[in-house]
Amino acid sequence: MNDLYASQRAMRNMRKAAMQRGVVAVLDVGSSKIVCLVLRFDGSEKISETEGVNSMAGQTGFRVIGAATTRSRGVRFGEISAMSETERAIRTALQSAQKMAQIRVDHVIACFSGAEPRSYGVDGAVDIENQTVSEQDVARVLSSCEVPDFGPGREVLHAQPVNFALDHRSGLGDPRGQIGQRLTTDMHMLTVDGAAIQNLAHCVRRCDLELAGVASSAYVSGISALVEDEQELGAACIDMGGGATSVSIFMKKHMIFADAVRMGGDHVTSDISMGLQVPMTTAERIKTVNGGVVATGMDDRDMIDTGGDTGDWDHDRRQVSRAELIGIMRPRVEEILEDVRARLDAAGFDHLPSQQIVLTGGGSQIPGLDGLASKILGQQVRLGRPLRVHGLPGATTGPGFSSAVGLCLFAAHPQDEWWDFEMLENYQGRSFKRAIKWFRDNW
Repeated sequence: MNDLYASQRAMRNMRKAAMQRGVVAVLDVGSSKIVCLVLRFDGSEKISETEGVNSMAGQTGFRVIGAATTRSRGVRFGEISAMSETERAIRTALQSAQKMAQIRVDHVIACFSGAEPRSYGVDGAVDIENQTVSEQDVARVLSSCEVPDFGPGREVLHAQPVNFALDHRSGLGDPRGQIGQRLTTDMHMLTVDGAAIQNLAHCVRRCDLELAGVASSAYVSGISALVEDEQELGAACIDMGGGATSVSIFMKKHMIFADAVRMGGDHVTSDISMGLQVPMTTAERIKTVNGGVVATGMDDRDMIDTGGDTGDWDHDRRQVSRAELIGIMRPRVEEILEDVRARLDAAGFDHLPSQQIVLTGGGSQIPGLDGLASKILGQQVRLGRPLRVHGLPGATTGPGFSSAVGLCLFAAHPQDEWWDFEMLENYQGRSFKRAIKWFRDNW
């Protein structure tokens, strides 16, 4: 675990350095697009350093002064597959955003989906030495959590205390200063394939940048697309990207589960491309302009030009009905939603008091998707757009930018993470193992 602490501590120091300079970039490395936003902090940020473990990001302390989006290259299923291509795409987005902001950026906080996330619930307990809970006691109880054996090549991406209990009082957000004898905590840990993080870090370094933090898209989409009540009472956020669909569950303002399905909007596009025998770019246009998942009687008569420039006049002048297009799109969308359903069931989502589901991400814009999703997932489903953030250009406020906007909030207030408390490296506490479905017993 020590090398994990070392890398996280190094990133935290980078973030502090960026905060002192007052400027940091956030980078959403997706399979279909790469988004770079440059944030300027106005100094009111100092307060959040001491706020502790609970509060979700308010929109204080920063504004977006540069924004750019470019088509992603070299990223598949949310993971980097061709380093030099991804590097070029990141440089393109970064240079445009810096040009708009008229400032050079050295530090970047990045997020990605995919990388086979796995959720764990762990807990720890310590006795309080002098009756009042101190920062030191919180660090001790967090250190006392017995970390499960993740297996080789896995790294912890997020580790968040989701609940503290002091003696018999549970549900505490921040126990510091309270009086009691025994402090326990429940922690949610998200591990990912370590190679994915290393590739991202390497790619960022090749762009002459310092990595000041990493986050999973599942987490950051949730903090920007779920409203405060949903984060508090319990909700799932489904972020349909190009190459992967992230699933996260929030409760009491914390993420308590995350997973990803290795399918997204690009798979729908490639089905259209193969089904209609048109190039991917044409398929993408047809999907965005004419796509849908619910056929009505009108759709048999609604004809779509497939277009093309193969030189074969008959082939290029073809038309298909919208009903045919829906017939190609619907099975794939259903497959993605069925997979999401399986992930939510495995997490015990149906045991939560509130079962709101929010769809976001670029892939969520297919007409009729919310209706189909509530049929398959069997819950109330709404389409979620990211929170409004100061200075964000109008073009970057759609559902496709939920993770980028969430990353801004994460950059400003990362205090959900356990390493915001200086860890006691060698403290060995006794702790108890518990099954992954721990929150069934807790909430």
